[in-house]
Amino acid sequence: MTRQELIKYKKLLIKVRESIAGDISHIAKENLKSQKESSGDLSGYSFHMADMASDSYDRELSLNIAGEEQEIVYEIDEALKRIEEGKFGRCLSCDKKIPQKRLNAVPYAKYCIQCKSKEEKNK
Repeated sequence: MTRQELIKYKKLLIKVRESIAGDISHIAKENLKSQKESSGDLSGYSFHMADMASDSYDRELSLNIAGEEQEIVYEIDEALKRIEEGKFGRCLSCDKKIPQKRLNAVPYAKYCIQCKSKEEKNK
């Protein structure tokens, strides 16, 4: 891979990382509010149990999404490290070149399509 291509992917990875980090921060901020505060009800009245369950479900779903996005941030960090080590763009399993079409779609990809398919089948 040329130096210019590596620079392009490094910028793309940093941009995606910043976007995801902002999303995670927003999700965390919204979900760390108290239940009354997030609903806008600051009175002393209790909530209906169905409302509490719905709020709890929404909060859990948001935190799961944030967790999945955090995993992507870790993968981006690994990809940035591979750029520095000169290993970016090569499959970690078979050491073949990862097609640019795949890297454009998933810039933090660490496996070629064939090896990724094998990994997913083994799960």
